[in-house]
Amino acid sequence: MPGQKKLPLIPTSVVGSHGLPGWLYSSLDRVDHGEFGPTDERELYDDAVKLAIMDQERAGIDLITDGEMRRWKFVQSFYSRMTGLTSQEPLRKLGPEGYDSVPRYVATEKIKVPDGLGIVDEFEYAKSQATHNLKATCPGPVTMSIHIRERPSAYKNRLELANEFVGPINAELKALEAAGATHIQIDEPSHSIIGGTVKDYVDLFNRTVEGVKARVGLHICFGNLASRPRFERGYANIFPDIMDVTADELVLEFANREMRDIEVCEQITEAKDVMIGVVDVKSFYTEKPEEVASKIRTVLKNSPAERVGIVPDCGFFTVPRWLTVRKLESLVGGAKIIRKELTG
Repeated sequence: MPGQKKLPLIPTSVVGSHGLPGWLYSSLDRVDHGEFGPTDERELYDDAVKLAIMDQERAGIDLITDGEMRRWKFVQSFYSRMTGLTSQEPLRKLGPEGYDSVPRYVATEKIKVPDGLGIVDEFEYAKSQATHNLKATCPGPVTMSIHIRERPSAYKNRLELANEFVGPINAELKALEAAGATHIQIDEPSHSIIGGTVKDYVDLFNRTVEGVKARVGLHICFGNLASRPRFERGYANIFPDIMDVTADELVLEFANREMRDIEVCEQITEAKDVMIGVVDVKSFYTEKPEEVASKIRTVLKNSPAERVGIVPDCGFFTVPRWLTVRKLESLVGGAKIIRKELTG
């Protein structure tokens, strides 16, 4: 990857995951049955990352990711790198996939991450393949705790459990920075899951990124397993406290919520940048570029263009690859319309 280039006005990016091709699903099933050797498996994931990078760059995305192609259901892959956890069967195995039908874990003792989260290795490979600007993504401490049961547990509550991940994640972020990452996004859910206040949430985040000098974004996610949310989807109740996070930008979901709470962008852009979700990853409808442009115009009524970028609402993990590509092309098309209007 060449040196990071200056991003254009109204930059386009992605939240993280890319749509998985069908062959990867079938191959992962074979991996689970022990049919792949270590070299086969490495080649499988390398090819998937190359494909995700190719799709994003061909679509014209300015700031790409590796598509998170080496991860499964966002955080499940990280638990194999931890000690102190005992796996449990899903609570429900019949019917539609949901938050109660994925594997759960119990913290039988204090959790350790002895060899790191592996995100630096992901970044290093993506860096060797990308030609566009590259962003590293990392689950935050609250997100890392979501599939670990609160009871029974070696921790008294979820806030204490999430706090255990602050040190390992902070070390991973600094290692990413040393590897050349200039843009890092931390993904976190609604603050309500930890049972504390917004100030508790902010404190947890700020200690996680302490000492990190790269550009930091905070993506606040309402959940996207099987295209379903998990929390009450509103931002107004976290303001103004959320503005105290040590982040350069907030990455927020608006398209699926019909631009609800869009007025918070005016407050955000007084001090930070905002990446607004203008493509709905929970819908099979392909937005037209002009529809994307219309959403951007709504934000620009009260926010300076220099502080605004656009993304899909969330990752594309639950979206077929062919549809992911179409939505990325519309995202880029909408940005181009607005840039032309602003610059003539």
